Amino acid sequence: MTQSKNSMLTTRRQFLSRSLQGGSCIATAAIFGPHVAWGNEPRFCYQSANDKLNLVAIGVGNKGRHNVDQIQNHNWVAFCDVDENFLNACHQQHPAAQTFRDYRKMFDKLSNRIDGVVVSTADHTHAPATSIALSLDKHVYCEKPLTHTVAEARAIRQLAHKHKVATQMGIQIHAESNYRRVVEFIRSNAIGQITEVYTWCNKGWSNGRFAEAAEKKPSSLDWDLWLGPASDRVYSENVHPANWRRFWEFGSGTFGDMACHIMDLPFWALDLKSPTKVTATGPELHAVGTPSHCLATYEFPMDNRGSLKFHWSDGGSHFDLVKSTLDHQGQSLANWGLGVLFVGENGMLAADYGRCQLLPEEKFADFRSPERTIPDSIGHWNEWLRACQTGEPTTCNFDYSGRLTETVLLGIVAFRAEHEFSWDPETMSIQDNPRAQDLLTKEYRSGFEVIGLADSRVPV
Repeated sequence: MTQSKNSMLTTRRQFLSRSLQGGSCIATAAIFGPHVAWGNEPRFCYQSANDKLNLVAIGVGNKGRHNVDQIQNHNWVAFCDVDENFLNACHQQHPAAQTFRDYRKMFDKLSNRIDGVVVSTADHTHAPATSIALSLDKHVYCEKPLTHTVAEARAIRQLAHKHKVATQMGIQIHAESNYRRVVEFIRSNAIGQITEVYTWCNKGWSNGRFAEAAEKKPSSLDWDLWLGPASDRVYSENVHPANWRRFWEFGSGTFGDMACHIMDLPFWALDLKSPTKVTATGPELHAVGTPSHCLATYEFPMDNRGSLKFHWSDGGSHFDLVKSTLDHQGQSLANWGLGVLFVGENGMLAADYGRCQLLPEEKFADFRSPERTIPDSIGHWNEWLRACQTGEPTTCNFDYSGRLTETVLLGIVAFRAEHEFSWDPETMSIQDNPRAQDLLTKEYRSGFEVIGLADSRVPV
């Protein structure tokens, strides 16, 4: 696996990270209270559930601002954003917080004051910012997808495990009641052994194209910091703040945007880990912009039950079974904006964010719902806040969400590599598709590397 030579250098932040790891708990024991054991070597001293956390947010526009607004009754110490307009708007609501344009400078200045970090930047910046926070023993809430590359997903999983802090990926639907009921249905064997799964989303992020210097860069935006780890290029007005998902360099289209939300449900219900084979098709690959649609298929080993075929489609493109299966109103499931179809030996179950339907309906007319075994969530953000204070695990911690993100990104790799491949999760290797192997990682501009990336080949 290749990576930038600069990522092998010891940066000032990495030195700070290593110097803090050894003694931060001892130094703060009087403030934060006793250790809460989480693994064999707890690193963070958890606070009382009644204490307020000192938090910072990296990225406070759009979804970032929404995340800030969801977290009440805690101290916002600082906000960081490359766009001064977003930064000022958030600061007006929390005037006591400091403001920064560069998250690296924020960590350098405020590290000793921070308990937790909320990362809501564009995808390509998730891992660089998150890796610094984890290396400094900070709790992290990061938006989906957790990372931009497969190698980053493994590195962030490893860092989170090493530093044993509270983590949560922002797939908020995971906390809603309907997903929990679907998991109970599947695990109660309501439709028998699951043989196949279909997941889909009809929206589309596609056709990103750079329009270099077509318009003057707004004075509020630090374009160089927005690029972060991406290659240096002239300002393009059609990227920030709303269209970056259309570009491979910054996002991954609809696949990267939505699959973590939707694939999460079967991933959770079936306790999936890593696929062993991946293939994807769609329109002709473009070097810069993401496609209008994509269809991908994964194969997952299922203990002694052979393999599970797991499908994803986006942009309004669907597999035949989704198009031909009807809901209770007689409409094709393809008309749902998004959804999941579990295919079992004894029937099917269709679900989206708020619906759950056993099919064919007449077969399950007298079916009694299984007993509720999964308690309702206290809220996706509150799960993380409680974990920061008590050490209680979250439902979308970076071990779980790292595996999910890795799986999603492997489908994107298959599309970009234009050929199926076999995946060895133990060694993180693809022997039958060199192009796919190269796409597991990427190059980084100096100063924006991902801490721990060189050691990201860890057992799954």
